[in-house]
Order: sequence, then C-alpha cells, then structure tokens
Amino acid sequence: MPRLLLLGTGSLATAVCCALAHVRTGDLHVTVAGRGGRAAAELAHVAGVRAHSAGGTAAFAAARTGLRPRELRQLVTEERPDLVLVCASAHSPWERERTPSAWTDLVTAAGFGLTLPFQADLAVRAAGAVAATGSGARLVNACFPDAVNPVLHASGLPVLCGVGNAGLVAASLAHALDVRDTGRLRVLAHHVHLARPRGAEEEARVWLDGARVPDPARHLAPMRATPRERLNLVTGQTAARLVTALLHGVDLDTSVPGPGGLPGGYPARVRDGKLELALPADLDRAAATSWNRKVGARDGVDVVDGAVRFTERVRESLRRAGAHALVDGFPVRELDAARTRLDALRTRLRALPAGEPVTAGRGRGAGHGGHS
Repeated sequence: MPRLLLLGTGSLATAVCCALAHVRTGDLHVTVAGRGGRAAAELAHVAGVRAHSAGGTAAFAAARTGLRPRELRQLVTEERPDLVLVCASAHSPWERERTPSAWTDLVTAAGFGLTLPFQADLAVRAAGAVAATGSGARLVNACFPDAVNPVLHASGLPVLCGVGNAGLVAASLAHALDVRDTGRLRVLAHHVHLARPRGAEEEARVWLDGARVPDPARHLAPMRATPRERLNLVTGQTAARLVTALLHGVDLDTSVPGPGGLPGGYPARVRDGKLELALPADLDRAAATSWNRKVGARDGVDVVDGAVRFTERVRESLRRAGAHALVDGFPVRELDAARTRLDALRTRLRALPAGEPVTAGRGRGAGHGGHS
C-alpha cells in the first residue's frame, strides 16, 4: 500500500486530507504529522470518517513530531513514506487579516518574497530528513514552492515539485473554459498570478489545443475575487489528484510550481507515476524558466548561483526597518541564520500597530532587529 506522510494540520492540510478521503483509485495510507498531536489526531479522525462515509480507499493515522532534524529523520524512518507532502511553514498567510501589525505592513510593502526564510524552513528540514535517511521518498512542497523549491535544489536536497499556485490557476482556467480533458490545456503561471498583474504582458500564459488563449485575466477574475483561504479547497483537490497520480500511476495533465527546483510554475504531466514538463510546442524550457524569473520579480525574491537575492523593493523596505544584515540576501547554506534574523525583526514589528511608519528605532530591541 502506498504511504503518504503529510506534514501540517492547518487549512491546506485539512483540504488535502478531505479530498484524499474521496479517493477510490487504490489503497493509500496517510499519516498526518504535526507539532500538535491533538490537531493531527483530529484531522486524521475527520478524514478517516469522511473516507468511510464516501467509500474511499484511503486510511488515515496521526503522528506527533517536533521540527528538529533528528525528530524528522526519526519520523521518516518510522513511517517509511513513498511521498512526503509539506503543508506547513513558519509564516501564516492569514496574519494580515487576523492580526495586522507593522510586520504585516512590511510584508505588504516589500513583497511576499520577504517571507522566504519562513516558508523554506520546514521544507528544507523535511527534505534533509528524506536525504539523510535514504528513504527514497519523493518530496512535494506546498509552501511558496515557486521560490522555496529552487532553495531546495540549490541546497542539493530532493524535491519533485510543489502544489498550489500554478495548479490552482490551471484548474480555475479549465473550469472557466469548460475544459474537461486537461491534456488540451497548457498553463504557465507563477505565484504572482494569484493576483492580477500590472499589464497584459505579465499575465499568465495559456494555450488551448496549441493556440494561445487571449485575455486570461477575464477567465481568472472569479478566482482572484475569492479569498485565498477558501481557494485552499481547490488547492487541496489539485494536490490530492497529484498525489493520487504519483502514487497510483494515474495519468494526469496539470500545472505545478517548482518542478525539479525550477522557479515559478509550468505545465506538467504524470505518466506511470513519473512527473515531466509538458510545455507547448512553441516554448522551450529555457524560455519558460526565463519568463518565470521575470514575472516572479513581483514577489521580490530569486535564487541565483546558490544564493537568495531580494529585489530593490524588498531591500529598501528592509533598510527602513533597520534589517541591514538581510538587505543583500544570503547564501542558501545560511538559511537558518537568515530565518533567525527575520524572526527577530518580525517579533519587533508585531509589537507595533499597523498603519504607522516603521523605522529602525521603533520598538523594543529595535536597534538589533536586523542583526541578531
């Protein structure tokens, strides 16, 4: 029986488990793991009940784990997964709406790429555990994979692809265009395309039956008008389909972010449990990668020559906040140190109200927020 290890118990992990509960293509053992043993047990129970009620073929169990490398290695060794799906990070995408502060203002001003050290932390540790144990498990990452997966690749760590973002855009377009056979559709899309870009030249690129689809923005408008947390119900479904295809040998045409550590999102297909790019005939891999880097600049981050580099928008925001040690980015091998510095900055700015200018001198410990 194929075994899936799912790390996380939040909104996306819940959506994935609920979608997997309806799988009928073959037996599947899912272990839900999180720092909160109770949350993992509750999610496994709910998913198990749903599977039983729906006649699904997935079985669910729970595991409690810490996030230190040793603990993750032990978890991978005990669970013997065929696939690890990372659905948790140290950054909540809902913080801006639920607990706004000077920190959430900074992320809005700088760009989502500022949060990369938080997004990558667990994914790097999980991939490290897979590599260290020699388990052979494939790793799929749901946390900002457009930029995190290149960090994994640059770190020499295993990563198959991501879920979400490009997959969500492709599923939304398939619905809008009423395309049932997704093999007819090719979608090149980045995380930035969850929002409408500034100009048509930066919009997602879409092909139907080999021909470019005009005005993708019109077809993506309903998705972009829907709250992100609700869209997790779609991402959970696309993730479940990808997991099922990979583990049960089901054919699937979709789009995925970060395949093999590439930046951004690409059309892809799964055949016989293997994932490969499925680019349209008029686009090669180099051009698709270059385009993703170009449009992805709106997020404010790129991974180049083994280092994380921020755009000037992010750099200027960090300067204003006094986080000078982060301004020039960092080598991927220094991710832990960068996360520590960013966490100190986040702690300081969370203590300040939203809507007020942020300067290096404000807040307790302000003089050290960017250098600890």
